[in-house]
Amino acid sequence: MISPLTRRVLMVNMLALGALVAGLLFLDQYEDGLVEAELASLHTQAEIFAGALGESAAGPVDGGGRALLPAIARPMLRRLVGPTRARARLFGVDGALVADSRDMVGPGAPVQEEALPPPGEEGFIARLIVVSYEWVFDLLPARPRPRSYTEQAVQRAGDYAESRAALAGEARAALRFDDNERMVLIAAVPVQRFKRVLGALMLSTDGGDIRATVRDVRLGILKVFAVALGVTVILSLYLANAITRPVKLLAEAARRVKGGADEHLKIPDFTARRDEIGDLSAALRDMTADLWNRMEAVERFAADVSHEIKNPLTSLASAVETAARISDPAQQRRLMAIVQEDVRRLDRLISDISSASRLDAELARAEMIEIDLRRLLEALVEVHRATGGDASHALELTLEDGPMLTAGVESRLVQVFQNLLSNAFSFSPPGAPVRIAATRENGALTVTVDDLGPGLPEENLDSVFERFYSQRPEDEEFGGHSGLGLAISRQIVEAHRGSIAASNRHDGNGGIAGARFTLRLPAG
Repeated sequence: MISPLTRRVLMVNMLALGALVAGLLFLDQYEDGLVEAELASLHTQAEIFAGALGESAAGPVDGGGRALLPAIARPMLRRLVGPTRARARLFGVDGALVADSRDMVGPGAPVQEEALPPPGEEGFIARLIVVSYEWVFDLLPARPRPRSYTEQAVQRAGDYAESRAALAGEARAALRFDDNERMVLIAAVPVQRFKRVLGALMLSTDGGDIRATVRDVRLGILKVFAVALGVTVILSLYLANAITRPVKLLAEAARRVKGGADEHLKIPDFTARRDEIGDLSAALRDMTADLWNRMEAVERFAADVSHEIKNPLTSLASAVETAARISDPAQQRRLMAIVQEDVRRLDRLISDISSASRLDAELARAEMIEIDLRRLLEALVEVHRATGGDASHALELTLEDGPMLTAGVESRLVQVFQNLLSNAFSFSPPGAPVRIAATRENGALTVTVDDLGPGLPEENLDSVFERFYSQRPEDEEFGGHSGLGLAISRQIVEAHRGSIAASNRHDGNGGIAGARFTLRLPAG
């Protein structure tokens, strides 16, 4: 079954070709040129014949003067017209027919001579083409026809406008059509001797050759059209198939991905085409991969959330159940303190989970604006000093000279730096400074946050950015962090087309001197 797109491609290509051919088939100007050339030739012949008749076929008549002599004019006219295809009629000054080249004068009555068409040698297919051609062009709008050409039984010059004009001394040529729509070309000139009109010579010829010539040209155009049409159809089908087949495969694969649960379903790869279909294939493949990655991330996130919430819920349920069975007020107060701590832990955990779950949508809708990273970091340090936050830790800032502009959501980048600083404060020993340094190189802004803590296990340098990473300082209150801070930070940084990484700093002896978090953002 032909697809709708294939039908449209075929229709557009065929319509364009058909419109061109339809215009060429109306060869009116070409036909008019042939008619004008034939009339000019006929007029020239008539002038020559009339001059010869005026000189040789005129003689004196009774009463004085000169007139055309039929006995001389008739054979002479037949000899003059013989080599041509034209029919000649000679009229006297009184309008009577003096000679007609179609009449043969013999011993008996006049016999009319009419050339017959040559015997046909066309085969059935050729005749079928001609008949079909005539039928098609009979359906086309007809051009206005000059008034019809009619021959009377007894012909006179007055029957034809051209011969009347010739008797008046005016040469005239015209195209006429008979009752059968046969083309007749007529040229009439006066026969003169010493400026005196002795009669009128009218030459006429059948325009069948002109029609045959136009028909041959049209048939030639139709043959070229047929070949061009065949080539167009083949190329259109090839083009449409080159478009529709991959589009169908991509659509079918997309439907399977939508309705199936098998992540191994693959989108066909047409990237080797290096065209729009290839771009579509690459986009669908990337989208499908991102979809499965997102689904897997959601599944992992749901499992992690379930596990992290279950722990405080289990502790909370155990404390409540125990409190209901004991009557010692001191033990009940300790259990109530555990309940309150678990409730705070749950509240913090749910808040962080809610923030992480809607972060992607917020970043997708947020407008990226130009941010001065230098001003942002200086403001963070100033706020830390003004509020006395984590007073046991000094915050040192080192900035490279030059502009430090990037595009992003300022509130979210502030959240990233706050998470990194909070993490550094947590692991640094009391009184140890936390250092921030910012540089610009190779079209990127690099910010490092260094602490003087114990560092990170080498095997966990990437795991610290996973959700619910649980390694915290030993002296930190249990449940004080949800384990989502660094995961949220990486999510924000990657949405800004940047990267974040963790590493350890080493001293001169190869020992760990603290942790370093390196954040890179594209420079504006």
